[in-house]
Amino acid sequence: MSLFSEFLLLGLTDDLALQPLIFSLFLFMYLVTILGNLLIVLVVSSDSHLHTPMYFFLSNLSLADICISTTTIPQMLVNIQRKRKAISYTGCLSQVCFVLIFAGLENFLLAAMAYDRYAAICHPLSTVDALLHSLMVLRLSFCTDLEVPHFFCELDQVIMLACSDTLINNILIYVTAGIFAGVPLFGIIFSYIHIVSSVLQMPSSGGMYKAFSTCGSHLSVVSLFYGTIFVVYISSAVTDSHRNAAVDSVLYSVVPQMLNPFIYSLRNRDMKEALRKLMGRIPSLL
Repeated sequence: MSLFSEFLLLGLTDDLALQPLIFSLFLFMYLVTILGNLLIVLVVSSDSHLHTPMYFFLSNLSLADICISTTTIPQMLVNIQRKRKAISYTGCLSQVCFVLIFAGLENFLLAAMAYDRYAAICHPLSTVDALLHSLMVLRLSFCTDLEVPHFFCELDQVIMLACSDTLINNILIYVTAGIFAGVPLFGIIFSYIHIVSSVLQMPSSGGMYKAFSTCGSHLSVVSLFYGTIFVVYISSAVTDSHRNAAVDSVLYSVVPQMLNPFIYSLRNRDMKEALRKLMGRIPSLL
């Protein structure tokens, strides 16, 4: 049983002079993430032409982006303002749980978008995965060193602070990562292999371009989501610096959620047309 009440989130740097810059930068990215993704949800819901499975997945992906950003960034901003790095034990476990839920949901949504059909089993599976990890953390005992070298409670960083045996937890991480990340990624790759194969058989170059452009936005988001995770994994493998790992984690926990709305709005003709219609209706509503 753990006899303590809080962890310490060390953040990205100990340099006090950089804290105002970090606060402003993350506040800006958080506001862009929230407003951009809310706009995507509003555009999709307001245009009947976008009431298709693909855009249903997109609006849910935007909601997942909002939720995962809200789970991590506000706590960091509050800690910077208060000059206090503490997060409660319950708050830390809740953060671990919700980050895993929404990250898992994003995995399955990206896979479902590749199939262009809804996989109703995604939501409960993501929740089970997150709750399983959180409950397994509850069995661990923690010693006196409770400093998390991160700006949020990332699962592996919390487990590394335990002074009890973590073998089962580490095995569980690899097994569930293979299932909840590997399976969706395999589905995406399998889907695109068939898409490319079909497109290459088209007789006209115009048809090929149209087909590839249809998949362009989704492929960009997939590349951003999995590419940043891959970069962080390689970075952590070649360096032992936990602080550098925390900085690298911004690539997958903040940047994709901020850029996704721009990718879909700038690369998608239907989204741009729906956004133009929505902007045209706003003056009449005022």
